[in-house]
Amino acid sequence: MTTPARGALRTALNSGRLIVAPGVFDGLSAHLARRTGQTAAYMTGAGVAASGFGLPDIGLVSQTEMAERARMLAEVLGDVPLIADADTGYGAPVNVVRTVRLYESAGVAAIQLEDQAFPKRCGHLPDKEVVDATVFEQTLAAALDARIDDDLLIVARTDARAPLGLDAAIERAHRYAAAGADIIFIEAPQGTDEIERIAREVDAPRLLNLVVGGLTPLQSAARLQELGYAVAIHPGNALARAAFAMLEAYCALNGSTAADFAPGTPADFFNLVGMAEWAAIDERVATWA
Repeated sequence: MTTPARGALRTALNSGRLIVAPGVFDGLSAHLARRTGQTAAYMTGAGVAASGFGLPDIGLVSQTEMAERARMLAEVLGDVPLIADADTGYGAPVNVVRTVRLYESAGVAAIQLEDQAFPKRCGHLPDKEVVDATVFEQTLAAALDARIDDDLLIVARTDARAPLGLDAAIERAHRYAAAGADIIFIEAPQGTDEIERIAREVDAPRLLNLVVGGLTPLQSAARLQELGYAVAIHPGNALARAAFAMLEAYCALNGSTAADFAPGTPADFFNLVGMAEWAAIDERVATWA
């Protein structure tokens, strides 16, 4: 049985109007998204990792932790559709089945899966790796088979642009659309020309991720509507502003300067929640093999 939020997202997608979805990551942000009348909201994995668990977005948050966060956000949002990041699906196809079941029972309106190798990284960080496209097609097949409600949309994200180039990313987009994904998400195009090329060549509902300080140049809603994009997500806008406001408040207490800590890029932001320390741990444990 579908939910009002899923029906609303499906209707909005079919309308041809751009769906603008700000990032939500905790109860307060979800309440504010609902009270300000947003058309949809996006559960940002990076935001949940940072705000909910004090971790950088490098695959450290688990399937069940993310699913429970999705449940809380969907409950607070009510009829506002939640597009929820599910990273790589958290394992083999059988794990993807459980992920979809958990997210569907949590009440999300759309679930986003990506073709990165595990452990994944934020889409605007360097050194990403992707699995073979055939492997991700198995992930999509598992997700599509697992969903009970056909109004639960499946978003297929490819991170192939950085390691393999735009041609490979567009080829994967075609394959994932043919496999049955409802929305196609090519992560981190680098330049307005690439955004426009994706709009011309990918014949499916398209999602664009707009990250302040990221690899993709920011675009207006009017321009994305003109190009025919279906969804624009803004995962880090509210979180970045909230983080800077907190820095200002804390620095005012001891006379330090917020600008000394303020992040300018996604990597800078993740360093606030321990990116460098986790990188050192990763390097150390890699020598144990």
